[in-house]
Amino acid sequence: MAQDMTNDRPTMSERDMISEKVAPTLVGRMLNSFDLVVIFVALVLFIPNASTVQFAGSAAFVFWGLGFLTFLIPGALVTAQLGRMFPEEGSLYVWTQKALGPFWGFFAGFVAWWPGVLVMILAGALVVSLSQAIDPTLFTRPWQQGLIVLAVLWFSCLLGTLRFRLTQNYVNVQFLLYSFCLIMIGISGFVWLANGHHAANSFAFHASALSGWGQWTFFSTVVLALLGIEVPLNMGAEIKSERSIKRYLFWGCLVVIVAYLWATWSNMVVVPVDKNNATYGIVQTVQIALSHTLGSWVAFILRAHLYLRHRRV
Repeated sequence: MAQDMTNDRPTMSERDMISEKVAPTLVGRMLNSFDLVVIFVALVLFIPNASTVQFAGSAAFVFWGLGFLTFLIPGALVTAQLGRMFPEEGSLYVWTQKALGPFWGFFAGFVAWWPGVLVMILAGALVVSLSQAIDPTLFTRPWQQGLIVLAVLWFSCLLGTLRFRLTQNYVNVQFLLYSFCLIMIGISGFVWLANGHHAANSFAFHASALSGWGQWTFFSTVVLALLGIEVPLNMGAEIKSERSIKRYLFWGCLVVIVAYLWATWSNMVVVPVDKNNATYGIVQTVQIALSHTLGSWVAFILRAHLYLRHRRV
């Protein structure tokens, strides 16, 4: 009898995960479509990348287009399908374990997590760079820069101790401020041209712009700028409706595509490539075309966004 009862017990496959059963009992379903779009944009849309890609010249738009067609859109389609099939907490490592087994699930989770360790330091360094876009004399000493890095780490740690809904509300407010920055960056190009200035860089495309392996490193930069499509589904057990998955992927991808193209165009119109800063060229765009004060506010908001981005990573 005991043997029969033992045999009747449901057994777990090696590709079943305990978290599939545990996570839904520990968290509440509180994320709606807007929340997911905000998280997606906060992770994928890192607007300083528009300044970095400017060094590719007019070919920047070719690389953006290739990145959208070969990575962002296919990635969104795959994420939508997997998110509906396996709506558990964890996304990437869950899907990999289901398909390939525990070892590769762990490996996928580890390599997705490891860059976050590097980003913890990078976020602080970028805060220093954006601060110097406001005033070049700020944080010039190594010990000052070290304190900024520590401040980013501790602020992110503080956010991690708060209730999830409270943190998400902070994220949503940052999204609205970030949208203001994007609008100012884009408007700068039109204002610059409307005031009678010529575009600071040529938009004429030549096939030679795509020659050489060095030039194609910008394509890898574009792909790096589009990473994070699946990350909102790390919180799969907290999503209210499966419909939200398709909605956030559609609207999130649309916002990312428009924003990157808009910011890249405006940056190229206003800032000559030889004077463009790879980190805060988009801040220079606003400072030159509109005003230094408004550009400083854009830099300040982008600094706050880095805290948010670091928290989500």
